[in-house]
Amino acid sequence: MDFLNLNNKKILVLGTANRKSVAFQTAHVLEQAGAQVIYSVRSPQRAEQVRKLVGEAPVYICDVEHQAEIDALRDQVTEEQGEIHGLLHSIAFADYSAGWSPFHETPRKAFLQAIDISCYSFIALANAFKECINAETGSMVTVSISTTRMAAENYGYMAPVKAALDSSLCFLAKSFSSFSKVRFNAVCPGLLKTSASAGIPGYVDSYLFAEKATLRKAAVQTSEVANAAAFLLSPRSSGINAQRVVIDAGMETNYFDNEIISGK
Repeated sequence: MDFLNLNNKKILVLGTANRKSVAFQTAHVLEQAGAQVIYSVRSPQRAEQVRKLVGEAPVYICDVEHQAEIDALRDQVTEEQGEIHGLLHSIAFADYSAGWSPFHETPRKAFLQAIDISCYSFIALANAFKECINAETGSMVTVSISTTRMAAENYGYMAPVKAALDSSLCFLAKSFSSFSKVRFNAVCPGLLKTSASAGIPGYVDSYLFAEKATLRKAAVQTSEVANAAAFLLSPRSSGINAQRVVIDAGMETNYFDNEIISGK
């Protein structure tokens, strides 16, 4: 049974890095549901790596820092694949190469680059693909974080960047509602084991603490996030728009867990 109603639907997935990435695992769920996944990655080198993972599926190249490449991606996908039914934006970047510094010392250039890649690119892609996505059942989904209201020092300035991304959901949904029924939502996971998270200073300690704080005492799995993303990309989630779906295994309700307080 095609529960998700995704059979033969074309979904554009941006941001696949490796098998551990949210993008790749979401694409796997989509393919299991019968969808035709179209991949887009940042560079020729990444495209070569991803092609080894995805076989015959089409892989395009688009560096979202450049509007010309976004426009070229739209033109290529439209010409070669036709109408799409969904878009997954699993793209984020922050330059931590200078090391950790207090939030008030965040470099302007680094912050604006993170905003451009991690937030504005979703808006730019939505605009570029507005006439290429099915106007009745189309869905665009991005990947955020479980909370932007907790000042995790080692996450630096990315939480405010993700807050901007979260806010853009309602504005995109409202804008598109004047000419289509395309929906905009976000999956918002707690701490995950991904290659991207490996570059965050002190992430492992935070990950282990977050695991203790979940109600089940087990960390969120990337596959769980992928399942939610696939659902939001499907017509089965037609009543959900401009929303954040938090996937944190109950962590936000469990800050006063007895085991954590007692240090056991």
